[in-house]
Amino acid sequence: MSLTRSKQDYLKALYALGPAGEPVPTSAIAAHLALSPPSVTNMLRRLAAERLVRHAPRAGARLTPRGRREALEIVRRHRLLETFLVRILGLDWSVVHADAEVLEHHISDRVLAAIDRLVGHPAEDPHGHSIPDSRGRVRRRPLLPLSSLGRGTGAVVREIRDADHQRMKRWKEVGLVPGSPVWVRDVRRMDDVVVLEIRGRRFVTGSAGLEGVLVEMRKRGARAGLAGGRP
Repeated sequence: MSLTRSKQDYLKALYALGPAGEPVPTSAIAAHLALSPPSVTNMLRRLAAERLVRHAPRAGARLTPRGRREALEIVRRHRLLETFLVRILGLDWSVVHADAEVLEHHISDRVLAAIDRLVGHPAEDPHGHSIPDSRGRVRRRPLLPLSSLGRGTGAVVREIRDADHQRMKRWKEVGLVPGSPVWVRDVRRMDDVVVLEIRGRRFVTGSAGLEGVLVEMRKRGARAGLAGGRP
Protein backbone atom coordinates (compact mmCIF):
# COMPACT_ATOMS: atom_id res chain seq x y z
CA MET A 1 0.00 0.00 0.00
CA SER A 2 1.35 3.42 -0.95
CA LEU A 3 -0.24 5.47 1.82
CA THR A 4 1.71 6.20 5.00
CA ARG A 5 0.63 4.54 8.22
CA SER A 6 -0.64 7.87 9.55
CA LYS A 7 -2.85 8.44 6.51
CA GLN A 8 -4.17 4.90 6.70
CA ASP A 9 -5.08 5.44 10.36
CA TYR A 10 -7.01 8.60 9.48
CA LEU A 11 -8.97 6.90 6.72
CA LYS A 12 -9.80 3.97 8.97
CA ALA A 13 -10.90 6.35 11.73
CA LEU A 14 -13.19 8.21 9.34
CA TYR A 15 -14.76 4.93 8.27
CA ALA A 16 -15.21 3.81 11.88
CA LEU A 17 -16.80 7.11 12.92
CA GLY A 18 -18.85 7.64 9.75
CA PRO A 19 -19.47 4.22 8.16
CA ALA A 20 -22.43 5.44 6.11
CA GLY A 21 -20.48 8.38 4.72
CA GLU A 22 -21.77 10.95 7.18
CA PRO A 23 -19.48 13.91 8.05
CA VAL A 24 -17.31 13.41 11.12
CA PRO A 25 -16.36 16.40 13.34
CA THR A 26 -12.67 17.16 13.73
CA SER A 27 -13.04 16.83 17.50
CA ALA A 28 -14.35 13.26 17.14
CA ILE A 29 -11.41 12.27 14.94
CA ALA A 30 -8.98 13.86 17.39
CA ALA A 31 -10.50 11.96 20.32
CA HIS A 32 -10.51 8.68 18.37
CA LEU A 33 -6.84 8.99 17.41
CA ALA A 34 -5.73 10.70 20.66
CA LEU A 35 -4.35 13.69 18.72
CA SER A 36 -4.77 17.44 18.97
CA PRO A 37 -7.47 19.10 16.82
CA PRO A 38 -4.90 21.32 15.01
CA SER A 39 -2.88 18.24 14.01
CA VAL A 40 -6.03 16.56 12.74
CA THR A 41 -7.03 19.64 10.75
CA ASN A 42 -3.61 19.75 9.06
CA MET A 43 -3.78 16.10 8.07
CA LEU A 44 -7.34 16.43 6.79
CA ARG A 45 -6.20 19.24 4.51
CA ARG A 46 -3.51 16.98 3.09
CA LEU A 47 -5.93 14.12 2.60
CA ALA A 48 -8.36 16.50 0.90
CA ALA A 49 -5.57 17.64 -1.46
CA GLU A 50 -5.06 13.98 -2.38
CA ARG A 51 -8.83 13.60 -2.98
CA LEU A 52 -9.20 11.00 -0.25
CA VAL A 53 -11.34 13.20 1.99
CA ARG A 54 -13.82 16.03 1.64
CA HIS A 55 -13.19 18.50 4.41
CA ALA A 56 -14.86 21.69 5.56
CA PRO A 57 -13.76 23.02 8.99
CA ARG A 58 -17.27 23.51 10.37
CA ALA A 59 -18.98 20.70 8.48
CA GLY A 60 -16.47 17.99 9.36
CA ALA A 61 -14.80 15.47 7.07
CA ARG A 62 -16.03 12.52 5.05
CA LEU A 63 -14.38 9.98 2.81
CA THR A 64 -14.45 10.38 -0.96
CA PRO A 65 -15.21 7.24 -3.01
CA ARG A 66 -11.47 6.70 -3.43
CA GLY A 67 -10.85 7.32 0.27
CA ARG A 68 -13.58 4.85 1.18
CA ARG A 69 -11.99 2.15 -1.01
CA GLU A 70 -8.65 2.72 0.70
CA ALA A 71 -10.29 2.66 4.14
CA LEU A 72 -12.11 -0.59 3.42
CA GLU A 73 -8.85 -2.18 2.29
CA ILE A 74 -7.26 -1.26 5.62
CA VAL A 75 -10.30 -2.54 7.54
CA ARG A 76 -10.15 -5.79 5.58
CA ARG A 77 -6.48 -6.22 6.46
CA HIS A 78 -7.12 -5.57 10.14
CA ARG A 79 -10.03 -7.97 10.46
CA LEU A 80 -8.36 -10.77 8.50
CA LEU A 81 -5.27 -10.42 10.66
CA GLU A 82 -7.32 -10.59 13.85
CA THR A 83 -8.94 -13.78 12.55
CA PHE A 84 -5.55 -15.26 11.70
CA LEU A 85 -4.11 -14.39 15.11
CA VAL A 86 -7.03 -16.06 16.91
CA ARG A 87 -7.70 -19.09 14.70
CA ILE A 88 -4.17 -20.01 13.63
CA LEU A 89 -1.86 -18.61 16.32
CA GLY A 90 -4.31 -19.24 19.14
CA LEU A 91 -4.14 -15.77 20.69
CA ASP A 92 -6.99 -14.56 22.90
CA TRP A 93 -9.49 -12.49 20.94
CA SER A 94 -9.53 -9.86 23.68
CA VAL A 95 -5.91 -8.85 22.96
CA VAL A 96 -5.40 -9.20 19.19
CA HIS A 97 -6.68 -5.74 18.22
CA ALA A 98 -3.40 -4.04 19.12
CA ASP A 99 -1.33 -6.66 17.29
CA ALA A 100 -3.43 -6.31 14.15
CA GLU A 101 -3.05 -2.51 14.36
CA VAL A 102 0.70 -2.97 13.93
CA LEU A 103 0.69 -5.76 11.35
CA GLU A 104 -1.92 -4.28 9.01
CA HIS A 105 0.54 -1.67 7.76
CA HIS A 106 3.37 -4.03 6.91
CA ILE A 107 2.16 -7.18 5.16
CA SER A 108 2.03 -7.45 1.38
CA ASP A 109 -1.09 -8.12 -0.67
CA ARG A 110 0.29 -11.58 -1.47
CA VAL A 111 0.65 -12.46 2.21
CA LEU A 112 -2.81 -11.09 2.97
CA ALA A 113 -4.31 -13.26 0.21
CA ALA A 114 -2.54 -16.31 1.66
CA ILE A 115 -3.90 -15.52 5.13
CA ASP A 116 -7.40 -15.17 3.69
CA ARG A 117 -7.13 -18.63 2.11
CA LEU A 118 -5.66 -20.16 5.26
CA VAL A 119 -8.51 -18.96 7.48
CA GLY A 120 -11.14 -20.01 4.92
CA HIS A 121 -12.28 -16.63 3.53
CA PRO A 122 -14.20 -15.65 6.70
CA ALA A 123 -17.17 -13.28 6.59
CA GLU A 124 -16.61 -12.03 10.16
CA ASP A 125 -13.67 -11.39 12.45
CA PRO A 126 -13.50 -12.80 16.02
CA HIS A 127 -15.39 -9.77 17.34
CA GLY A 128 -18.30 -10.26 14.94
CA HIS A 129 -17.47 -7.41 12.56
CA SER A 130 -18.13 -8.03 8.88
CA ILE A 131 -14.95 -8.39 6.83
CA PRO A 132 -15.03 -6.44 3.55
CA ASP A 133 -14.48 -8.73 0.58
CA SER A 134 -11.68 -8.21 -1.94
CA ARG A 135 -13.93 -5.83 -3.89
CA GLY A 136 -14.68 -3.67 -0.85
CA ARG A 137 -18.22 -4.91 -0.29
CA VAL A 138 -19.43 -5.12 3.31
CA ARG A 139 -22.38 -7.15 4.54
CA ARG A 140 -24.84 -4.97 6.42
CA ARG A 141 -27.08 -6.09 9.29
CA PRO A 142 -29.77 -4.24 11.24
CA LEU A 143 -28.03 -4.10 14.60
CA LEU A 144 -28.91 -2.21 17.77
CA PRO A 145 -26.97 -1.33 20.94
CA LEU A 146 -27.74 -3.89 23.64
CA SER A 147 -28.08 -1.04 26.14
CA SER A 148 -31.07 0.33 24.19
CA LEU A 149 -33.27 -2.76 24.60
CA GLY A 150 -36.24 -2.84 26.93
CA ARG A 151 -37.37 -5.37 29.52
CA GLY A 152 -38.47 -8.74 28.14
CA THR A 153 -36.50 -8.41 24.90
CA GLY A 154 -34.56 -11.27 23.35
CA ALA A 155 -31.57 -10.77 21.08
CA VAL A 156 -28.33 -12.33 19.86
CA VAL A 157 -24.96 -10.62 20.23
CA ARG A 158 -23.43 -9.95 16.80
CA GLU A 159 -20.63 -7.42 17.27
CA ILE A 160 -18.51 -6.08 20.11
CA ARG A 161 -16.18 -3.11 20.16
CA ASP A 162 -12.63 -4.41 20.02
CA ALA A 163 -10.51 -1.52 21.30
CA ASP A 164 -10.91 -1.97 25.08
CA HIS A 165 -9.02 -5.02 26.33
CA GLN A 166 -10.34 -4.95 29.89
CA ARG A 167 -13.94 -4.59 28.78
CA MET A 168 -13.62 -7.43 26.27
CA LYS A 169 -12.06 -9.63 28.92
CA ARG A 170 -15.05 -8.99 31.19
CA TRP A 171 -17.55 -9.67 28.38
CA LYS A 172 -15.84 -12.97 27.65
CA GLU A 173 -16.00 -13.96 31.32
CA VAL A 174 -19.77 -13.50 31.44
CA GLY A 175 -20.39 -14.99 27.97
CA LEU A 176 -21.30 -11.73 26.25
CA VAL A 177 -19.61 -12.70 22.96
CA PRO A 178 -20.69 -12.82 19.30
CA GLY A 179 -23.29 -15.53 18.79
CA SER A 180 -24.51 -15.57 22.40
CA PRO A 181 -28.25 -15.30 23.10
CA VAL A 182 -29.27 -12.64 25.62
CA TRP A 183 -32.54 -11.94 27.39
CA VAL A 184 -33.23 -8.60 29.06
CA ARG A 185 -34.75 -9.58 32.41
CA ASP A 186 -35.08 -6.07 33.81
CA VAL A 187 -34.20 -2.43 33.06
CA ARG A 188 -34.24 0.30 35.69
CA ARG A 189 -33.36 3.48 33.83
CA MET A 190 -33.52 5.74 36.88
CA ASP A 191 -30.91 3.61 38.67
CA ASP A 192 -29.02 2.77 35.45
CA VAL A 193 -29.32 -0.95 36.10
CA VAL A 194 -29.71 -3.63 33.43
CA VAL A 195 -30.30 -7.28 34.32
CA LEU A 196 -29.46 -9.78 31.58
CA GLU A 197 -29.75 -13.53 31.22
CA ILE A 198 -26.89 -15.00 29.16
CA ARG A 199 -27.04 -18.75 28.57
CA GLY A 200 -28.97 -19.19 31.79
CA ARG A 201 -26.65 -16.97 33.85
CA ARG A 202 -27.71 -13.68 35.42
CA PHE A 203 -25.59 -10.62 34.72
CA VAL A 204 -26.22 -7.22 36.32
CA THR A 205 -24.55 -4.12 34.94
CA GLY A 206 -25.03 -0.46 34.06
CA SER A 207 -25.48 0.97 30.57
CA ALA A 208 -21.79 1.92 30.40
CA GLY A 209 -20.88 -1.74 30.89
CA LEU A 210 -22.72 -2.62 27.68
CA GLU A 211 -21.36 0.19 25.53
CA GLY A 212 -20.04 -1.27 22.29
CA VAL A 213 -22.18 -4.44 22.29
CA LEU A 214 -24.43 -4.65 19.23
CA VAL A 215 -27.22 -7.19 18.89
CA GLU A 216 -29.68 -8.56 16.38
CA MET A 217 -33.27 -8.57 17.60
CA ARG A 218 -35.27 -11.77 18.03
CA LYS A 219 -38.95 -11.97 17.23
CA ARG A 220 -41.43 -12.00 20.08
CA GLY A 221 -41.87 -15.42 21.60
CA ALA A 222 -38.49 -16.60 20.32
CA ARG A 223 -36.90 -16.98 23.75
CA ALA A 224 -37.07 -20.74 23.66
CA GLY A 225 -35.07 -20.72 20.43
CA LEU A 226 -32.20 -18.63 21.81
CA ALA A 227 -29.47 -21.18 21.72
CA GLY A 228 -26.12 -21.89 20.14
CA GLY A 229 -23.37 -19.45 19.39
CA ARG A 230 -19.65 -19.35 19.91
CA PRO A 231 -18.02 -20.35 23.19
